[in-house]
Amino acid sequence: MSFLAALQFLTSIPVKIKRELTPQQVGRATAWFPVVGLIIGGMLALFNWLLDFILPQSVTNALLIVALVLITGAMHLDGFADTCDGLAGYKTVEERWKVMRDSRTGAFGVVGVVLLLLVKYVSLNNIPADVMLPALIFMPVVTRWAMVYAVFAFPYARPEGLGTAYKQATRWPQFTIASVFTLTIAAALYPLFSVAGFVTFGGIFFVISLLALYFKNKFAGLTGDTYGAINESAEVMALILIIIIYSNTSLRGA
Repeated sequence: MSFLAALQFLTSIPVKIKRELTPQQVGRATAWFPVVGLIIGGMLALFNWLLDFILPQSVTNALLIVALVLITGAMHLDGFADTCDGLAGYKTVEERWKVMRDSRTGAFGVVGVVLLLLVKYVSLNNIPADVMLPALIFMPVVTRWAMVYAVFAFPYARPEGLGTAYKQATRWPQFTIASVFTLTIAAALYPLFSVAGFVTFGGIFFVISLLALYFKNKFAGLTGDTYGAINESAEVMALILIIIIYSNTSLRGA
């Protein structure tokens, strides 16, 4: 049931859950986040493989971004936009929360999303062709793990909200399962991906730690919106790290 809850929460894939889930079941779904990431990655890799026969890679990359938005229901992008709006200007923590609760997207949110998608597109265009498939598979896995790490390691800002259930139920077992699964996928991709998966994992851990600390300072903790922003930021960083790794022979273990 927790897996279905994770699939329902992280994607727009139609999932029917016959009975109402408890907050504990919803919260424990974080253990399955990287598994859902693998499903998303598999869909992106298949999509890329099919379009590669009929379209230039640059067009395929644009459609991959569209596919990712559709598969996730733009939920993480929405959180990223709200977080950008909340970070804008000099505000108190309460004022930042109020801005993030507003259903309207402000100028900072729009600009942030446009720049984010631009960097994703340019980054995809610079991923070496021979590692594009493993990169597409691993990126959603490690970035969903990044959300689990953020939920587990950093305090939640608000006393209520959906994120509360995840924070209260995500303990060492959920974090360990998510981490072991992510590292296992990195190892399984080794023949094609060399050590890039492990280096990317370490890089994401470092960058997301700094980003989560920044959000904690600005919002007095993390929120559901910042979890989405962390996922989107991690996706960009994963692509950039893969580019750096494959432009440096010593890092990729070749």
